[in-house]
Amino acid sequence: MLKVTKFGGSSMADAGQYRKIRDIIQGDRGRRVVVVSAAGKREASDHKITDLLYLCYAHTQYGVDCDRIFEMITSRYLAIRDELGLKVDLETEFADLKKRLDAKAISQDALVSRGEYFSAKLMAAFLGFQFVDATEWVRFRFDGSVDQEASYALLKQCMKVKGVVTPGFYGLLPDGTIRTFSRGGSDITGALAAAALDADVYENWTDVSGILMADPRIVDDPMVIPQVTYDELRELSYSGAQVLHEGTIFPVREKNIPLNIRNTNDPAAPGTMIRERFNRDSDPNRFITGITGKKDFTIVHLSKRGMSNEVGVLRKVLSVMERHNISVDYAPNGIDSVSVVVPSEAIAPCLYTVLAEIQRDVRPDTLDVHDEIAVVAAVGRKMASRPGISGKIFAALGQADINIRMINQGPDELNIIIGVENRDFNTAIRVLYDSFAK
Repeated sequence: MLKVTKFGGSSMADAGQYRKIRDIIQGDRGRRVVVVSAAGKREASDHKITDLLYLCYAHTQYGVDCDRIFEMITSRYLAIRDELGLKVDLETEFADLKKRLDAKAISQDALVSRGEYFSAKLMAAFLGFQFVDATEWVRFRFDGSVDQEASYALLKQCMKVKGVVTPGFYGLLPDGTIRTFSRGGSDITGALAAAALDADVYENWTDVSGILMADPRIVDDPMVIPQVTYDELRELSYSGAQVLHEGTIFPVREKNIPLNIRNTNDPAAPGTMIRERFNRDSDPNRFITGITGKKDFTIVHLSKRGMSNEVGVLRKVLSVMERHNISVDYAPNGIDSVSVVVPSEAIAPCLYTVLAEIQRDVRPDTLDVHDEIAVVAAVGRKMASRPGISGKIFAALGQADINIRMINQGPDELNIIIGVENRDFNTAIRVLYDSFAK
């Protein structure tokens, strides 16, 4: 069995975390490919190395000295190296990097990629694995998309040893320059590695024991979701859950590779397993997988007598939104009415122009705006097979005196979307969690 393992910034924060990773890797001979992030925070007041590298670049662009910040970066990696007793010459590379930085002879992407680079160099030495730079196999096209065919072929050529450590977050453009993913992109590198090698499992190690059923900042000690499908994960992510970098899902889903979210600080915990489908559910009595949501939406609602017999009304409304580059999250409708739910920050600068254009193009009888709306999503693949879930949701919110401003449910019944006032958002999450998780 081959397992590709990816360790996030919190797992790479100091020498103690490196030792935990070594124990995890040595505990399973299938873990032969390791993808690492830059060193993250050791405690809440600490700094992520990637943030410091971005700050260094910004300083140099404005002619501001960044010596103190650069020293914070170097001292972190040297401390890890020295505590682990490794014989890796980092001083020479740091000196060269500083010269290039001072001379403004390095791009921002190349500079910030060094966090993952130095993490991988140290981890490879610590595990006794081969270091394979991401520039040796991750290939971007000029438009920023990943050339999966070329990347997969190159990584396979590198897999002729017992174990490999590679940095996440970056690769090469066709002209040989370094290109980074967006923040959190090390998850994508791990997924690409798993897909390239047709791994049996892609393990994503972080500082939580899996995906939580609700936001722990709202719900005290929420339960871990033991199993979730890729469709449910997509719904949870879209509706507001901070789960994984969105691009992580696609490479492994294409190859039908299970994705396992694990906790570096609690390696015995099974975490959350993500698959296309499950033949057997770990908890057949739970019909909602997760509860999540986002605040600060605006509902534009219009009604018009005979709308159901008029072709193109919704298209006209959506066209107005498109002209102003406003993404529509939901569009619930009635017989002679339609609403569009959009992010408030997107529509606020052009709200009155949008309303004027809808008035001109559609000529509705009424046109109303409701802001300070939060969207709460109850997600679950088994809701369709259990009658009364919607009724239980509405009853629970009603008993808590929460006014429902919008309801939307797709035909696949994978989620139920509820619109509430911003001020009721946290309470709605807690009410639904208490109603369905216990």
